Amino acid sequence: MRELIIDRDGVGIYSRVDGPDDAGAPTIVFANSLATTLQLWDQVLPFLPKGLRVIRYDLRGHGRSDVPQGPYSMGQLVSDAAAVCDAHGVQNALFVGLSVGGMIAQGLAVKRPDVIRAIVLSNTGAKIGTPDIWKARIDAALDNGMAALSDATMDRWFGRDFHGTAAMAPWKDMFEACDPVGFAGVGAAISGTDFISATSGLRIPALGIAGSEDGGTPADLVRETTDLIPGSRFELMRRCGHLPCAEAPEPYANLLTDFIDATGHMSNAL
Repeated sequence: MRELIIDRDGVGIYSRVDGPDDAGAPTIVFANSLATTLQLWDQVLPFLPKGLRVIRYDLRGHGRSDVPQGPYSMGQLVSDAAAVCDAHGVQNALFVGLSVGGMIAQGLAVKRPDVIRAIVLSNTGAKIGTPDIWKARIDAALDNGMAALSDATMDRWFGRDFHGTAAMAPWKDMFEACDPVGFAGVGAAISGTDFISATSGLRIPALGIAGSEDGGTPADLVRETTDLIPGSRFELMRRCGHLPCAEAPEPYANLLTDFIDATGHMSNAL
């Protein structure tokens, strides 16, 4: 494991590499959701194929990355992802993004086709929510703290089998530990983003993953977004919510592995 903090225009972005630290190894890059850290993927990694170079990072305003004053733009978030990839010499990677991470994946695939050869759009959309919804959440976080949003968010995030269990508690704690300034900054970036036209121009292998009980990015939204890319695949994880990688890490990893196999990613390294 190697850690690296990347200076992106004065903002430190924390990143981590697991597996072979070799730019020639087949690479998978993960981008997490709003109000989570790169630990979102911890339970998935043990089930992925051996020999993958795995790169994860914390979004600006989250985890061990810096928390600049907001609002942030989606362009900044995409540029952060590009800086992480460049710092680690990434080319032709599989990029997996969940929720806002999936929006970043779409933007990066358009901006830097040299970096991404295939994408996974998990529990995301080309456009998520409305400005009014995001304004209400941002105002609540800044005025009253993350705990004010916690219960309603857990309701949206998790399916009936997982919600309220002891296994949900760490995710609730992670949400409440998010800096309200970082949450508001990234929330503003989501609010101002519409990638429908940009994503419809992509011509790379794509997999969409949705949870049947996702109250944040419903399955129909994920399917519609994935369908913008010709030849894409779509998978529905039943009885899962917004974070299926947390609720069902092994089945989630199996979907990623099947996509890796279908795209020949393990054999197409540099």
